[in-house]
Amino acid sequence: MPSFDVVSKTDLAEVDNALAGITREVAQRFDFKGAKCSVERKDQMITVLADDDSKLKTMHELLSVHFTRRKVDPKALEYKTVEKASGNTVRQEVRIKDGIETVLAKRLVKEIKDAKLKVQVAIQGDELRVTGKKRDDLQEAIALLRKLEVDQPLQFINFRD
Repeated sequence: MPSFDVVSKTDLAEVDNALAGITREVAQRFDFKGAKCSVERKDQMITVLADDDSKLKTMHELLSVHFTRRKVDPKALEYKTVEKASGNTVRQEVRIKDGIETVLAKRLVKEIKDAKLKVQVAIQGDELRVTGKKRDDLQEAIALLRKLEVDQPLQFINFRD
């Protein structure tokens, strides 16, 4: 029976490459001269440190640009609240989304069922398995999921006949 999996994975090696590019750019840019701005990753969290809110906003733009260059979807980032750090600096935690959370998984299942497609959807941990009798039904399901406004990148893997 034809099937495919819907996952949301982020390549951490590419994330590290993007962060290295940001570090190099911050070291070279004139507007960051003498500023204490940095980014570092620990597991699924990126810590962004900046002198003030305007520098933090610039760091967000750098994150978006460098992630796009490395073919990592910037929608995989979840920005936490900004907090004051030592001195007059600000710090922000940015979580890298990995896996489909149950709330989003249930929403995706509901959307597919509401579309009356002839496929079955099963939640398997942090991914979805979609099965159907015809390959065309599966392709319709992929097209439907691509059209949805989801705040996280989705990949479609293991397409089997």
